[in-house]
Amino acid sequence: MSPDTPCVDHTPAPPGASPVATVNGVPLHTAQSIPDTGTLRQRACTELLRQAAQEAGLLSNDDQANTDGVCTEAASDAIEALLDSALQIPEASDAACRRHHAAHARRYRSGEKVRARHILFAVTPGVDVQALRNRAEACLLDLRCHVGAQDDCFASAARELSNCPSAALGGELGWLSAADCAAEFSKELLGHPGVGVLPHLVHSRFGLHVVEVLQREPGLAQDYAAVSGAVAMELRQQSYVTALRQYLLLLAGSATVQGVDLESTDTPLVQ
Repeated sequence: MSPDTPCVDHTPAPPGASPVATVNGVPLHTAQSIPDTGTLRQRACTELLRQAAQEAGLLSNDDQANTDGVCTEAASDAIEALLDSALQIPEASDAACRRHHAAHARRYRSGEKVRARHILFAVTPGVDVQALRNRAEACLLDLRCHVGAQDDCFASAARELSNCPSAALGGELGWLSAADCAAEFSKELLGHPGVGVLPHLVHSRFGLHVVEVLQREPGLAQDYAAVSGAVAMELRQQSYVTALRQYLLLLAGSATVQGVDLESTDTPLVQ
């Protein structure tokens, strides 16, 4: 990945060629097993970091990439060491932490819970993500148009469409706190006041969710002194994500990347 290496190349493969995505000529999968877009981006990011670790002398050049996307233990350790040295993560000031706490006081409540149900449109290998999104959006729109209907349209849709075991219960998830579900899911679930069907799809590592909040228990507000450590950790994580995204784009800019778009900001590795 020398500075004069061509930038990201989105040139399509010639007719008849196997559509294999590569990073500096290293394949990210086989022609017979093409991963979904998100997985492909994640593998490309990991491969950029693996090669950067080799260039930095942190990983033997004998280490080989696997087309199943799984790094060797040595590569994982080398990537961790690379990021420790390459990323500069500033510590948030006390004033910044206080401002963040004041602006996001709901996030730091203690004991906040919601009773919810959902319809999961699962993202699985080989699924057409755009078609899946269209189905999820159509479901969301239909349910929002039937708010207040006598029939329980949400439960019926969950039983018919959801890819979650909760489908048998009409999508019912019971009472949930932040600790009971994935961070990206709980952020949306607890971040909106009131009850009802959330106005947009909720994205998580499992797929796309149509979510309805049935009841809320607001919990107790926590003053800054009680949660200052959690606030500082969250701001540090935000800084880490920003720095990692910028570093990956820098690596991609001096590499030859074919068959995968790394310019998107929703690369799984940096979420």
